[in-house]
Amino acid sequence: MAGRMLGVLGGMGPLASAEFMRRLTLLTPAARDQDHIPAVLWSDPRVPDRSAARLAGGEDPLPALLRGIHGLQQAGCGAIAIPCNTAHGWFDAMQAATPLPILHIVDAAAAELARLGVPQGRIGVMGTAGTLAMRLYQQRLDARGYDCLVPTEQEMASLVTPAIARVKANEVAEAYEALAEAARRLAGRGARAVVLGCTEIPLGIAAGPALPFPVCDTIDALARAAIAWARGG
Repeated sequence: MAGRMLGVLGGMGPLASAEFMRRLTLLTPAARDQDHIPAVLWSDPRVPDRSAARLAGGEDPLPALLRGIHGLQQAGCGAIAIPCNTAHGWFDAMQAATPLPILHIVDAAAAELARLGVPQGRIGVMGTAGTLAMRLYQQRLDARGYDCLVPTEQEMASLVTPAIARVKANEVAEAYEALAEAARRLAGRGARAVVLGCTEIPLGIAAGPALPFPVCDTIDALARAAIAWARGG
């Protein structure tokens, strides 16, 4: 893998990016330093808020995203992973701006669902308001035979969105109960598995007891996709 350097476009948020690097290391089959994947992390928390840009006419994050992509390209990376789900709303524009392949987090999540034994059917999807409004998961997974359930507006306002904000504020343990409750409600409505479609959500869910149904951790999913790329897959 020495010739395949991974670029990580991060900072959205910083803790999720750092956790992606940790998971990438832990999931890589390795017996020594040299067996791990060469990687460059571009962690820029100054990227404007992605949900605000889509939902409330906030500042466009694309220039900052492209700045990071060009920096990773100049650093000699061979592919790019973006451990932020909502940023994938600008995926086409980012991919058009670079010859490097960008590993799509929703495709990685689909592969992870299959690995968990849920290759199709009704699933729950939790994420930021921007991710759900852009239908990033619904559009890409519907074609694979999934039926995506999402939290209600009330559940987003009272449970998911405040919990994501708590993780971003480094109050990770305090986010657990609200996120777990939102996931339990989706499972109660028939979801066979729940996709944690914001990279802050797995951090909050990991802070408490494991849930009694499959969850698709998109940090792990993207790390597995990056490992597959690095190994020539």
